[in-house]
Amino acid sequence: MSLLTVTVSWALLLWPCLFTVSVPLDCKDEQVSITRCPFISQEKLLDRVIQHAELISRISEETCSLFEEMFVPFPLRLQRNQAGYTCITKALPIPSSKSEIQQISDTWLLHSVLMLVQSWIEPLIYLQTTLDQYDNAPVILLNKTKWVSEKLISLEQGVVVLIKKLLDEGALTASFSEQSLFQYEPAPDLLESVMRDYILLSCFKKDTHKMEIFLKLLKCRQTDKYNCA
Repeated sequence: MSLLTVTVSWALLLWPCLFTVSVPLDCKDEQVSITRCPFISQEKLLDRVIQHAELISRISEETCSLFEEMFVPFPLRLQRNQAGYTCITKALPIPSSKSEIQQISDTWLLHSVLMLVQSWIEPLIYLQTTLDQYDNAPVILLNKTKWVSEKLISLEQGVVVLIKKLLDEGALTASFSEQSLFQYEPAPDLLESVMRDYILLSCFKKDTHKMEIFLKLLKCRQTDKYNCA
């Protein structure tokens, strides 16, 4: 099945999620705040969304590294690399190669970011719960996970409004419900739990990097359409 066919199929399924946020964005002056304001320009909103994505990507990397240092012995780090674990978002029709990315539209770039964002909201809530059960889990690790979870929801809102602006649609009022990609099952032992959380954090770090790349590519297309790699 071609990328275009998969993309169209997922676009039809994903379309209702464009209408999950009915509130406008605020106007505030915080540099990294995605705020509610009906009159904010598309360019300014995209800049704020990119700032959010950059912060989320950086904090997710710090969180994964901290978890690795605290709970994952070196042999298990090698095991993660050798075992070929599959990330929960692998089933999503997210473009991966350079040629695929170049072929998709600006709107679908944002759709790809939105799919990634929404697929991670529930797993991050799970991580907040499971990390509370670790002995000697540093407060900074718990706080970083909570912060990223909150900012991810804010990023979702910003991306939805950006898509609305690109499509020049009216108010976003409908609701959307999608079956979660993340299936929680209690781990049989501590080691398995540690590895599962480690894989989740590693996959999340990788996906936040994708979000950042897609958004920066969109910004490049808006300013220098013919020189974006």
